[in-house]
Amino acid sequence: EDVVHPDEIRLFDHMIDRFALVQLPVLPLPGRGTWFSRAIANHYCDEFAEAHGKSLTVREFLGASIPSAGVACAFERNILAALAPHPGAGPFDPGSLTEDYEAGLRIADMGGRGIFLRIRDAQDRLVATREYFPDSAPAAIRQKARWIIGISLAGWDRMGWQGGPAEWWMRIRDRRATLAALIIVAAYASLLLWSILELARPFLPPQMRPSTPLIDSLLTLNLWLMAWRITMRAVFAGHAYGWRHGLAAVPRMFVGNAIAILAARRAVILYVQSLLGKPLVWDKTQHRFPDMEEQA
Repeated sequence: EDVVHPDEIRLFDHMIDRFALVQLPVLPLPGRGTWFSRAIANHYCDEFAEAHGKSLTVREFLGASIPSAGVACAFERNILAALAPHPGAGPFDPGSLTEDYEAGLRIADMGGRGIFLRIRDAQDRLVATREYFPDSAPAAIRQKARWIIGISLAGWDRMGWQGGPAEWWMRIRDRRATLAALIIVAAYASLLLWSILELARPFLPPQMRPSTPLIDSLLTLNLWLMAWRITMRAVFAGHAYGWRHGLAAVPRMFVGNAIAILAARRAVILYVQSLLGKPLVWDKTQHRFPDMEEQA
């Protein structure tokens, strides 16, 4: 299902002598079909555009590990052999739900260096792997739940907290998904309650407690930070897919938040069940295959 850029192999061949892992960007293909299917598929475009346009670039600059995306990547032969726990085993742990992500962290723990490489070809097209991501809510929830279990929940137990401050900070960011989902729920609940109180204010006695200057300052700071995050999402999505897509990325953040909440709920349930003895199952994501005429 992957649409591979013709220059990828040449880049891998050029860089693999100097790095243990070479990771190129992954760009989801824009969705097709109904507006709802497009919104779900395109929120992946927004997230990957920002993650592979900003986050991984900063991560490499700080010297932290580069997680493998499972596609658009190459491993140096000796480090790939060293990932295997014993000669009869493979380099990727079948007990992990995110074995590609873990491989990048394990390489860094072993002293290998990964690189995230963004480069354009002669036609100014980004050298990246492109593919369709899920365009239905159930499929997106299942996929992201697997990511949350493998990275945020089980990853804490499996990978620990090795490395220096930059690595710790990046692993905190990787594992914040469950907490972020709880905060999103609290934020939406607060917004709903605030709206109800504002509508009911004319019918209530004037006994509402006024906010303090500290609370006002915190709310103002939070508003500016939220505006900055929204702007960054729109800018990076627009840079990767065009300005119309960038503007549409703003309302699609609500779609992404809804999927994140439902995926976190599913992940926590499955993880708790695993702690009680029910083994985790690798939930395969079904991808849609692009045809060659479409890509041409």
